[in-house]
Amino acid sequence: MSEPVAYRSVERFTLGDMESVWNILRGGSVIDWQRLYFETDDEIAEFLRVQGFDPDDADDMARVASIQHESIEYLRRTFEYPIPRGVAELDIFGLLKLASTRGHRQVCACVILKAIHTIHHLQGRELLYMVPMSDAQVFGLVEAKIFGVMGEMMSLRLPIAEFMGGRKSRDSLYTKLLSKSENIAAQVYDKLRFRVVTQTPDDTLAVLNYLSRRLFPFNFVIPGESKNTLVDPVALRARYANVDTLLGHPLAHPNKVGATADVVDNKFSARSYRVIHFVVDIPVRIPDEAIARAPEAARSLGKVVFVLVEFQLVDKVAAEANEQGEASHAEYKERQRNAVRERLSLGGTMTGRRGQ
Repeated sequence: MSEPVAYRSVERFTLGDMESVWNILRGGSVIDWQRLYFETDDEIAEFLRVQGFDPDDADDMARVASIQHESIEYLRRTFEYPIPRGVAELDIFGLLKLASTRGHRQVCACVILKAIHTIHHLQGRELLYMVPMSDAQVFGLVEAKIFGVMGEMMSLRLPIAEFMGGRKSRDSLYTKLLSKSENIAAQVYDKLRFRVVTQTPDDTLAVLNYLSRRLFPFNFVIPGESKNTLVDPVALRARYANVDTLLGHPLAHPNKVGATADVVDNKFSARSYRVIHFVVDIPVRIPDEAIARAPEAARSLGKVVFVLVEFQLVDKVAAEANEQGEASHAEYKERQRNAVRERLSLGGTMTGRRGQ
């Protein structure tokens, strides 16, 4: 495991920190971004590690270069996109640095990186279906990664009051599916779900930033699946001068500045429930022995797969309030079960409450 990154309070957020955190809160897509904000090689190396690549490993860097080459060829072949030789010949460090500047070449670098993001994601998904590993085995890899980072945070005495989670039980999955109008197993995002409770409200964004730099990359947060009923952007900007400056930065990506994501349609949540909720397709490395037993076609897809994981972040005070009255988990589950009973017996549209 690499050296732990420094923990940053909100007062010390960089523009890159603010952009990535706000993207998670809104559930935005990096395909809509127009600029990155890397300043040093260390920041880029940290970003590559959370994507599942070791910048000090020659094989990993060769894999990144292969994806980069395929991305450039795709853009030229499909769109006849004009990519200057000087840009095409950059390594991934140079490309990420260029995407953090301004000008025509910077736009070109961002276009290439969007293609890299998509191709890496698609090939990782393809690899997941080819490796001879059960869901339980793959989930074990994800859990080991998550517990490792959370253990690191605890050892550093970061402001974590509580951490819990794991695999949803079969009965919970059955009820979840029966409660969804789509009723398709592939659309259940929380087979793996984790909850982090911070000591104070001020700690939530700082912890979220740390997790995005150490555990899951902000660019693989699932667009449209975020809900933020905990952090008030207006109050945040009023309280922290640097946040107001960062969110008002003229180079901020084009999503509406200062807004939170559209809420997730969970009809069983109480209106008083407060949480930061999002879903990430976490990159996870597959062991070499599993790759060796996979079909020959898997050899060209690297060693990284993606697994959907649901996260919830809340501060200690909000967590205690959430367990009172109609916002409690017990009340939530009872509303869900009652709706499923009604649907199974009578059919038709399930009743419930739309969350905020």
